[in-house]
Amino acid sequence: MCLDIAFYSALQLIDEYFPNLAHDGEISFDLDMGMHFMALGHNRYPVIIFENGGYHRKNFEWGIIAEYMDTPEKIKAMRKSMVNARSEKIIEDKRSFWHRIRGTRCLIPVTGIYEHREIKGWKNKVPYHIRLKNRPLYCIPGLYHYNTKMPSDPETGEVRGMFTLITRAANPLMRQIHNSGDNAFRMPVFLTKEMELEWLRPDLTDSDIARILNYEMPSEQLIAEPVFSIRSRTPRPDGKPKNEPFLYADLPPLVC
Repeated sequence: MCLDIAFYSALQLIDEYFPNLAHDGEISFDLDMGMHFMALGHNRYPVIIFENGGYHRKNFEWGIIAEYMDTPEKIKAMRKSMVNARSEKIIEDKRSFWHRIRGTRCLIPVTGIYEHREIKGWKNKVPYHIRLKNRPLYCIPGLYHYNTKMPSDPETGEVRGMFTLITRAANPLMRQIHNSGDNAFRMPVFLTKEMELEWLRPDLTDSDIARILNYEMPSEQLIAEPVFSIRSRTPRPDGKPKNEPFLYADLPPLVC
């Protein structure tokens, strides 16, 4: 499961990526401090959708509240499982919530993601920063939803958009990194830029959606580097940024 995203000072890159992009609303977090953005905080994050004939940047909450999550207790217990959507559920499982909202598609712009690797004999997992080669910015496909039965702000009645990030079976490189936990051997859906933009086309058929989600980014197109920490607020001993590579003694190499 992908719980962290690296995103910093990238507004200009987003504008270059999406022609004539409309910015709907102010971004609600400091981009310069956005090297570590956790899904389980359910904070707002900039995503891209296509509506009214153009690209729009929206600030949606990460983690969907479905209509069946109709009490605070259900939301607390279930929303954490809605930050990611398994690609297999979107087309193949016609009873799933993800199948029902497959028509509301978005892109999540990132500079990289973070994931932990478990190593036999090591007490702690090793965190990695993963990015795409020659792609300073790329986008992960997602789905979004407006829950009109559950206003985000009960006092004002405001209904905020929410999104989920789509995952698939990991490629050989990512299998070695995301190798433990309930969602082991999964990774975000990484796409070519052409496929990313295709994801937002309103006329996609189920066959088109399945074809895009079945795409596996080759391992050689990913750069995976160990970093000092992901969630810890402890400063790095070398004073470098969170997403800079960190040298671990005797770290077993990744094999592709």
